[in-house]
Amino acid sequence: MNIRAFNQPPLGQSLPVADSPDRRHHRISNRTSQNINPNISLEADTASWTSSIAHHCKNGRLSKAISQFNRMRTSEVEPNHITFITLFSGCAHFPSQGSLLGPPIHGYARKMGLDIGDVKVGTALIDMYSKFGEIRSARLSFDHMSVRNKVSWNTMINGYMRNGQFLDAGKLFDEMPERDAVSWTVLIDGFVKKGKFEEALGWFQEMQLAGTDPDFVTIVSVLSAVANIGTLGLGLWLHRFISIKQFKDNIRVNNSLIDMYCRCGCVEFARQVFDKMPERSLVSWNSIIVGLACNAYAEEALQYFHLMQKSGLKPDGVSFTGALTACSHAGLVEEGLKLFENMARAHKITPRIEHYGCVVDLYSRAGRLREAMRVVERMPMKPNEVVFGSLLAACRTLVRLVWLRL
Repeated sequence: MNIRAFNQPPLGQSLPVADSPDRRHHRISNRTSQNINPNISLEADTASWTSSIAHHCKNGRLSKAISQFNRMRTSEVEPNHITFITLFSGCAHFPSQGSLLGPPIHGYARKMGLDIGDVKVGTALIDMYSKFGEIRSARLSFDHMSVRNKVSWNTMINGYMRNGQFLDAGKLFDEMPERDAVSWTVLIDGFVKKGKFEEALGWFQEMQLAGTDPDFVTIVSVLSAVANIGTLGLGLWLHRFISIKQFKDNIRVNNSLIDMYCRCGCVEFARQVFDKMPERSLVSWNSIIVGLACNAYAEEALQYFHLMQKSGLKPDGVSFTGALTACSHAGLVEEGLKLFENMARAHKITPRIEHYGCVVDLYSRAGRLREAMRVVERMPMKPNEVVFGSLLAACRTLVRLVWLRL
């Protein structure tokens, strides 16, 4: 476990990208025209420096963000809590770089007492370390905080869930002085993301018994669990619950309902949800297109695919996966090939392996194995098990036909 920041000196020579203070001062004094951001003067205030650091963090340029931070300090401008939150958040979003750069910054924040005394800085540290997979450092940050709020507790629980430490997450949840819907949802969603759907539904039941009303994020997570298990009865109960609790116009909830019904094989219910939606997003259209295609409603899936474009929405890669799947199931080889060609030519979408897999399946189901093999040979990426599965299924079908003719 990494506990570097709790034992190291404040930020300075410990940063891999930082020069020594004398060299930095000499370079800044003599080469201001080559500054990383020439719009930031040495006399700029904390907000200006932090804004520049945030710009680099947002674009994944953490080394440049650290260089700006070093220049900020040599210019005798004091960083504040927002500066550190910005840096910790940037490191958390880009952990391959951030895991090296984050702990030294923590060391400097520790010198200023912000990691202990500022609840937002402490919470940002918990989130950063948990995303690095350094859950012990996250817990140390949590334990060292002089003041904690619900966000701090929820972030620590989420860190445990993200790193698969479910018992520790449950224990900390039980120790919470006050819980809300977000606290319960952190646990439920954490189990869903780890593929533990039964546990997620169990915690949802506990939430109901505790008298805590779920929010729409909770409902979306629970619907995902239902979809993966196929428990239609609970799905129908949730649909009624959604209508009572005034979630029926929430786009994300409706998208999840469509997905749940399709994966449970209730295509007509999915279509009713979609048709009643007052507003639809691209995800809404993709959910119904893919759902219909996977349930062998090929013609309907293609109809929705064309209706989506008539409504003014441009299809994305998921839309084309659904349309190509529909063509494959319906034996519409020429239409499928035309869609595949238009995807790159007209819509500027680079085909991914799932699209090539659909074309292979399209040829294989039609018994055109030579064309299918040609697609596999010309793919710009290595075929996966789905692609090979389509070929093997076609081969088995061909062998059966040969035996029947003998």
